[in-house]
Amino acid sequence: MARIYITGASCAGVTTLWRGLAAALGTVHADCDDFYWMPTDPPFTTKRPAVERVSLIRTALGEDGWVLSGSFDGWGDPLIASVDLVVFVRTSTPIRMERLRERERRLFGPRILPGGDMHAIHTAFAEWASHYDDPAFSGRNIGRHDVWLAAQSAPVLRLDGARPRETLVAEVLAEAACLRGIDAAS
Repeated sequence: MARIYITGASCAGVTTLWRGLAAALGTVHADCDDFYWMPTDPPFTTKRPAVERVSLIRTALGEDGWVLSGSFDGWGDPLIASVDLVVFVRTSTPIRMERLRERERRLFGPRILPGGDMHAIHTAFAEWASHYDDPAFSGRNIGRHDVWLAAQSAPVLRLDGARPRETLVAEVLAEAACLRGIDAAS
């Protein structure tokens, strides 16, 4: 089974693709955010040490095929040696920002509204995520992703995250089948 790493900007469709692939392959799946942040309330306030994140991810994924999603933007580079295929999902900023607003409303409801305990966190995250297409931005951005992708030894498949999930899953399965001889229908 293939080991697939899916990355892209926040709300590009990485998690949606990850879920579709994990279901199609019947394999282990994990998301970097589940290991990056300590479990706190409100969430996303305390980072876990990088060495601990990598160790936890390795344990969660195991030795067989898996799907890992998210961005490990340098801190998770020790994991990349195990990857058979890197999938980069690119989606326009207007679509991503609408997805981000909807996801945050669904997950946190009134907590992200003015006066809510997560309003400042949500506002700062949305502002940060909106700068992804600016290669001069100091946070995660397309320029950094492009440099990182160009340096990978594993094949990189670039996808448009605005397309239907089923189409994207089929493309990744076909690419993985070519790389590892797995059955694209499984």
